[in-house]
Amino acid sequence: MATGKGIPNCDIKDINLAAAGRKRIEWAEREMPVLRLIRERFEKERPLEGLRMVACCHITTETANLARALKAAGIDAVLIASNPLSTQDDVAAALVGEFGIPVFAIKGESTETYNRHVRMALDHEPHLIIDDGSDVVATLVRERPELLEHVIGTTEETTTGLVRLRALEKSGRMTWPAVAVNDAQTKHFFDNRYGTGQSTLDGVIRATNVLLAGKNLVVAGYGWCGKGVSMRGRGMGANVIVCEINPIRAIEAVMDGFRVMPMTEAVKIGDIFITVTGNRHVINASHFEAMHDGALVANSGHFDVELDLVSLAEMSKSRDHLRPFVEEFTLKSSGKRIIVLGEGRLINLAAAEGHPASVMDMSFANQALSCEYLVKKKGELAPGLHLLPEEVDTEIASLKLAAMGIRIDELSAEQIEYMNTWEEGT
Repeated sequence: MATGKGIPNCDIKDINLAAAGRKRIEWAEREMPVLRLIRERFEKERPLEGLRMVACCHITTETANLARALKAAGIDAVLIASNPLSTQDDVAAALVGEFGIPVFAIKGESTETYNRHVRMALDHEPHLIIDDGSDVVATLVRERPELLEHVIGTTEETTTGLVRLRALEKSGRMTWPAVAVNDAQTKHFFDNRYGTGQSTLDGVIRATNVLLAGKNLVVAGYGWCGKGVSMRGRGMGANVIVCEINPIRAIEAVMDGFRVMPMTEAVKIGDIFITVTGNRHVINASHFEAMHDGALVANSGHFDVELDLVSLAEMSKSRDHLRPFVEEFTLKSSGKRIIVLGEGRLINLAAAEGHPASVMDMSFANQALSCEYLVKKKGELAPGLHLLPEEVDTEIASLKLAAMGIRIDELSAEQIEYMNTWEEGT
């Protein structure tokens, strides 16, 4: 427990990393002009003054800039990791030591420590919760339901987390409003596609130094994240194979120029496997058994359950750490070696730095404005999932374009009139 004079209570690796972390945070800020504009407005208006928050996020340089914006809005926030391997320890130290924001997160923390941090954060009795994966919300409902009376609302920006929230809503146990940040256009079109696409392959390459060109790259899932990974994989010369359960997405993948087949067939020819589905055991024991010797397996979905690693361990006669974030499992039955990257956790954050700051600028603008929206609409929003209003989504895109120095056309008065009439035709 790193504490000291002038430093809030925290659980981080090393407070002495703070100065280096600050430099990295400020470097990321250069690519986050939209969030910076929001922070400047928040400093003047203080829309979240007097409220408490728990933010369960990947503790990265980009998240640090979101935390700075929220602090400028007046909120008392506590940050915890949303994944045991996604924390950047120097960033955590800088948030505590340089910016005075409590953080409970250590890269490589055990599952027990991770769960303890979730429970410690709930002791903050939050009015607002930012959740990546909905672990905080699930723990709140399961273990601390008396705190729900304090909750104004929550936000969720992962596909996996929304799956859990929709199940919670369907069960009738969701008694508060939540903004589905992941469904904002300025989030999933860009963060999921371009952010996940680039950062996932960055993680694979940093962990292995493998050449993608000429490899058979199997991508499980063709949602926005899968589209991004597939597109970037093809751009680096890989032969991309897509596995899907949704007929519409499968047709889309085919027409985008990718081979589509069931995982049972793909495992026979795949060299590198990446899961981005948000579901459980997408690659299971039978799939591992059918892979060729030396196959690389990674996950870029939020939770490691996309890979059945428990079965893989049981099937193996040995396991060996070859290099950071690279573990080799040798199968009992055949002696074949299966290489698992990043412990099956988010490879883009386990072995790399996550999404580039430029794309997270829009995602975290959505997060900041969603929190403001929940407070402005306190008592008006019904329990359940809500989208951020379209005009807010459009405003974020407009600010991003302006920051990039890009101008677009505007409708003329005549065009607006035409779009609003039914009488004119051939």
